[in-house]
Amino acid sequence: MAKSPSRVTRSAAHVGELAAEFGLNPRTIRYYERIGLLAASGRTSAGYRVYGPADRDRLRFILKAKTVGLSLQEIRDVLALRRQGVTPCAHVLRVVEDKLRQLDEHIRALGDFRNELAALRAQAVVAGPRDGCVCGLIEEHEPSHTADTIRLATQVLGHRPTRPT
Repeated sequence: MAKSPSRVTRSAAHVGELAAEFGLNPRTIRYYERIGLLAASGRTSAGYRVYGPADRDRLRFILKAKTVGLSLQEIRDVLALRRQGVTPCAHVLRVVEDKLRQLDEHIRALGDFRNELAALRAQAVVAGPRDGCVCGLIEEHEPSHTADTIRLATQVLGHRPTRPT
C-alpha cells in the first residue's frame, strides 16, 4: 500500500490507528473532519485517510476541550479564532465563566429539588398513604419552589418533566 508522500511521515497513522490511540471510534474522527474540527486528512494512493503529528495535536486539543465542558461548536469557535491569528484564551475564559454561572444555577436548582423531594418524603412518612384521584400524597403536596426550578433540576438529571396543563 503506497502512501501519499505529501502528508505521510514516520508518525503518520490511518484513522483506525489514530482512533485506537485516543480511545475513539473511527467514525468520531471522520465526523470531526467533516464538521471542520480536524483538517482534511491526507490520503494514501489507495484512498485511506492518513493523519500526522499536527492532527494528533489537534485531536488531543479537541478532547481536552471537551473534558472541560466545551461543546463542539465552542471548540470550533476557539479554533476559528486561532486560525485568524487571535489567541483565544480570553474567549475561552469568558466561555468558562459562563459555564460556571450555569453550573452554579444547576447546583442551586438541584439543591432546591432535593429539598422538595425530602419534604415530600417526610410528609409521606408522617401522614402515610392518602386517598386521591391517583396519589393523594402528590395531589396534596404544595411545592415550595417554582416549576422552572424543578424543570431545570430534572433536566440536569436527564428527565424531561411534562408541563402542567
